[in-house]
Amino acid sequence: MGSLFSLTDRVALITGGSRGLGFQLASALGRAGAKVVITARKQAELDAAAEALGSEGIRVATVACDMQDLDGIPTLIDELAAPFGEFNLLVNNAGTNWAAPAEDYPLDGWNKVMNLNITAPFLLTREIGRRFMIPARDGKILNIASIGGLRGNRPDMQINAVAYNTSKAAMINFTRALAGEWGRYNINVNALCPGFFPTKMSQGVLSSIEQQVVEATPLARLGDDQDIHGPAVSLLSEAARHITGTALAVDGGATAVQ
Repeated sequence: MGSLFSLTDRVALITGGSRGLGFQLASALGRAGAKVVITARKQAELDAAAEALGSEGIRVATVACDMQDLDGIPTLIDELAAPFGEFNLLVNNAGTNWAAPAEDYPLDGWNKVMNLNITAPFLLTREIGRRFMIPARDGKILNIASIGGLRGNRPDMQINAVAYNTSKAAMINFTRALAGEWGRYNINVNALCPGFFPTKMSQGVLSSIEQQVVEATPLARLGDDQDIHGPAVSLLSEAARHITGTALAVDGGATAVQ
């Protein structure tokens, strides 16, 4: 069974890997044996993450870049691949939110969320796919969506995230559509849909609704640093060789009862 979940000799690219869920994903994949390349905008945060991952014995490289620079993504591939020479695992994790009521939502906020949350992952996946995975007939892609992509927001929680929810719904169907197209190349494409985890992005909204979230969750808690590890490693390993096009909620059961 251990070999089914091993990522030894695999090379993973994780966007937004310097903190939050991205860092946890990098740790999980690295501890399962993968060599990891993490990206983020700030080199100082990448350096801190690399030091922490290295202390766990993980082989890690960093590339500072802004995934909102859409024109630069195709030209970034050589730099991303330089440390280990290839990629057979890709985790599209980088994302953002812009909070405003729908009736007042600014176009620049909408475009910022859409560009980083769905357009950038599409461009990066396209390049990694045609450069590495399709020629090798081998690859696994994990898109980090959200339970916000599966539903709207409860009015009593006063979450104003119309662009975020829309982008994450797009990520889920991007996952399904790509799985349909790239299965012929032996490439698996799946999505994780986290619920509320205490990250930098969520801390603002959780400061006012955490108790409501916990009470509405069957397991009666938020996600913690370990809860994303098992699902991510499973979907990127040979244990999931016959799973593609799925969107797995990691939310303590919240979407099962709401």
